[in-house]
Formats: sequence, structure tokens, C-alpha cells
Amino acid sequence: MSPRWEPNPEIRRGRSVVHSLHAHLVFTTKYRREVFTDETLRRCEDIMIEVCDSFGAVLIEFNGEHDHVHLLVHYPPKVALSVLVNSLKGVSARMLRKEFGPHIRPYLWGGHFWSPSYFAASCGGAPLSIIKEYIENQKRPG
Repeated sequence: MSPRWEPNPEIRRGRSVVHSLHAHLVFTTKYRREVFTDETLRRCEDIMIEVCDSFGAVLIEFNGEHDHVHLLVHYPPKVALSVLVNSLKGVSARMLRKEFGPHIRPYLWGGHFWSPSYFAASCGGAPLSIIKEYIENQKRPG
């Protein structure tokens, strides 16, 4: 590494790539049911951190409201965003149903947790600090 070059934590390096890929993701619960409490959001965040780690991605920011969550993810180019999203939604749904079943069952039935759709935006246009602030300012329950 050149002594003139300052390392930037926003720029990650692989064996043959230097990248800075960020995505703003929003997942809504099925039927926009108001399932989340502060406790379920905290556990959802922990689960999503673990899933991101398994993909070599980093969950930079997480927050949500009663019926949806926002994520800011820094991911490597070898990961297809749709595959990461499917894993985030699938693992979190399975774990949250398992751990909070009695709370979730009255709101959601039939094995569904998340809406099948999601929002994804690359974060190249807006400064990351603005997106991070937006996610931090969500009206978290509790």
C-alpha cells in the first residue's frame, strides 16, 4: 500500500476488486400487519447482522416501525442482492416465528411473515450520512 494513500473504511477490497456497494432495503410485513415491538426489532436486527456476516456483507444501519424495517447494507460484488434479500427475509421470518410465535400468530398466519416484495435502492446518489440519519429517525415502537 502506498504511504500517500489513506485507507477508507467505506471502500472494501477483495482479491481482484475494490468496491463500495451500499443498498437501502425496506421490507414490509405481510398485509402491513403491525407485528413489531422494540424487542422483536432488536432480535430482527441481530438475526440480520448474522445473515449479512455469512455473506461477507455489513449491516451498517437498521431500524423500523410497527410494520416495516429499513436496512443499510454494505455488500460485496460477488453477492447478488436478490439472494442476500431472500436469505435476510427467510432466516429472519423463520427465527422470529420460532422465538415470538405467540406474539406473531394473531397478526400473521399461514407461514407468512414478510410481504413477497421489497424496496431496494443503491445509495450512490445521496450521501450515506443522509440515508443513515433517515433510518435512525424512524419511529421505533416502545
